[in-house]
Amino acid sequence: MQKILRIAVVLMTCLVIGFLSGMMTKESITTWYPTQIKPLFNPPNWVFAPVWTILYIMMGVAGGLVWNKIEIEEKKVKSAFKFFIIQLALNACWSFIFFYLHNPFLALIEIILLWLMIYETYVQFKQIEKKAAMLLVPYLAWVSFASLLNASIWWLNR
Repeated sequence: MQKILRIAVVLMTCLVIGFLSGMMTKESITTWYPTQIKPLFNPPNWVFAPVWTILYIMMGVAGGLVWNKIEIEEKKVKSAFKFFIIQLALNACWSFIFFYLHNPFLALIEIILLWLMIYETYVQFKQIEKKAAMLLVPYLAWVSFASLLNASIWWLNR
């Protein structure tokens, strides 16, 4: 039961962060964002919410799986969770910088840091629980795409 509870706690934390990030973007999606020149490969707005929801769920399950290894590898789990928390905070900060501050350049710098922290989280998780690390691969791929999209929007609107 404790293992399921740990997964549920991390999952809910990720979903709350995702919800709060979404709330930060809500107004700008209908006001500022439509005024930006976007590349041809920009997905329609409706794609983002379901993709991010799935990614936050996968992130939460991954974090919970790693937390469940705390009794076996306490030092490694604590180290990995530091990176997990940093990447989660950076994830929320990106939405604030890009959509609330309307600053694609600063968001681009921040998303590069986010990508690096996700990658390090993946590396750390892989040493503890390979399934957890694999759950982060789509997140890493999506943030790679989001980085390209962010860079393109900054470039086209500079």
